[in-house]
Amino acid sequence: MSTKKVRVLVLVCSTRPGALGPAVGAWLTETITARAAELGAELVPLALADLGLPFLDEEDHPSSGVYRNEHTRRWSAIVDAADGIVVVTPEYNYGMPASLKNALDYLSREWAWKPVGFVSYGNTSAGTRAVQHAKQVVTTLRLVPLGSTVALRIADAVRDGEVRPGAAAGEAAIDVLDELVRVAHALRPMRERARPASVAGPEPGSYLRRLTPDDAPEVTVLQRCCWVDEALANDPLTVPALHESVEQVRDWLAAWHAIGLWRDGRLLGMVRTRRVDAEWHVGRLGVVPDLRGRGLGRRLLHTAEAAADPACRRIVLSTGAGSRNNIALYRSEGYHPAALPGEDGTIRLTKEPLGTG
Repeated sequence: MSTKKVRVLVLVCSTRPGALGPAVGAWLTETITARAAELGAELVPLALADLGLPFLDEEDHPSSGVYRNEHTRRWSAIVDAADGIVVVTPEYNYGMPASLKNALDYLSREWAWKPVGFVSYGNTSAGTRAVQHAKQVVTTLRLVPLGSTVALRIADAVRDGEVRPGAAAGEAAIDVLDELVRVAHALRPMRERARPASVAGPEPGSYLRRLTPDDAPEVTVLQRCCWVDEALANDPLTVPALHESVEQVRDWLAAWHAIGLWRDGRLLGMVRTRRVDAEWHVGRLGVVPDLRGRGLGRRLLHTAEAAADPACRRIVLSTGAGSRNNIALYRSEGYHPAALPGEDGTIRLTKEPLGTG
């Protein structure tokens, strides 16, 4: 399971003045806040009435991602940042409110591969017909409806003008959150692979994307399994990558431009780059041991080289003097040792970027 925090959008859908929706949303948020903290989830309450979306007024199809209006761009950013959604909806004439359908229709890619749970309220059916109606739409957008739901019958849930359902409703709300967080973690690789910033990787089903400080736990694990051979080939075992804490990794992820190769939520390899004066420094090139010998390290090296600042006069990397396989790879890619091994047992290799010289 991913170590990243799950961002949950709690969406109150009724826009009718005096509607019960905001009170139901407040009850839900209060009920699940403690459990969200235990699960490492962040709740983001939002009322469509506050968002102020007009009826769909974009000229281009939502699948194009071309948004001309500021209200659409704002809505896109909110949904894009979410890992899952809990919809709080009434039932209007056996269906979901037009405000919810309209909000769904505005976007496309932003919804894909995110779990959606429902908290409904109404009279005879407690809003369950609205949920069934909504499920027909959300699956078309590649949202994934949960099995767990909360259905509040207004006559039972509202007492003295306040939303106060029984204990069973509170337990059902926590069940919705528990399932949503589990499914959001499971679907994260699908969401990341679909993002515009991700590109297809060399392995079937893999993708490349920039690493962020939030990836520090996965990067720490990768370093400790990848640099054991490096340490054994360069006695003593002082390779920094083996000893860095998660916080130290988090710090350098913020300072370097790092690219990770992922598949099904597993970090398969990485490389980091940054400019230092007129040099393009490449480092932390590693691939998981079980996938070595398949050209993944070479592909990551090419990715790092392609990102070089045009103003840099040379590409620079270092490796242990005893790391024969690394040195052979770098030599085959046109690198040349720049000096004798340093006091720390490493050698520096350089080459000119393509298009120079």
